[in-house]
Amino acid sequence: MTGETSQTLDRGIRVLRELAEAPSGLTVTELAGRLQVNRTVMYRLLATLEQHSLIRRDSDGRARLGLGVLGLARRVQPLLRDAALPVLRRLAEDVGATAHLTIADGGEALAVAVVEPSWTDYHVAYRVGSRHPLSQGAAGRAITLSRDGDGAGYVVSAGELQPGAHGVAAPVLGLGIMEGSVGVVALAELDADTIGPRIVRAAAELAAALR
Repeated sequence: MTGETSQTLDRGIRVLRELAEAPSGLTVTELAGRLQVNRTVMYRLLATLEQHSLIRRDSDGRARLGLGVLGLARRVQPLLRDAALPVLRRLAEDVGATAHLTIADGGEALAVAVVEPSWTDYHVAYRVGSRHPLSQGAAGRAITLSRDGDGAGYVVSAGELQPGAHGVAAPVLGLGIMEGSVGVVALAELDADTIGPRIVRAAAELAAALR
């Protein structure tokens, strides 16, 4: 039996979810329409969220997620890592390449979990904490792929971050306010037609584990 809930808290969470799906931000009118509340209620919700740095309002009046959300997201990283490791371990062993979970941190892609295969003679050493622009590498571009509304596929890269390195990655959907991707990287060219669908499945497995 479901207990009593807070309508105000529920609305605040819904505001954050709506803004997470709108990188360009939303106006008060747009948010009020989506939550089916009047503008006065929405102004109060935004003012409260802004006090906690969870949202920010630009000079044009549009609301966007604030830096306070990143602070919360960083505290979730250990939970993500624990959930990701079994999935990444299976992926690394199946593919024979270094597997990783990467999340968006501002305009950068941040590696939060990495597993190297146990049976290969050589593999890419990819460190937790490694960063690179979202616009470069398969991991970062897979995250932006989900922003474009085409999250069902995978992204391939070659030599974008390291000469001779090849990567394949797919977005992890359903992380809420956090954006992420699962991928592999190797020093040899990867058969994307075979590996790509396997990585998409791994991303779906991780999403399911986090629900």
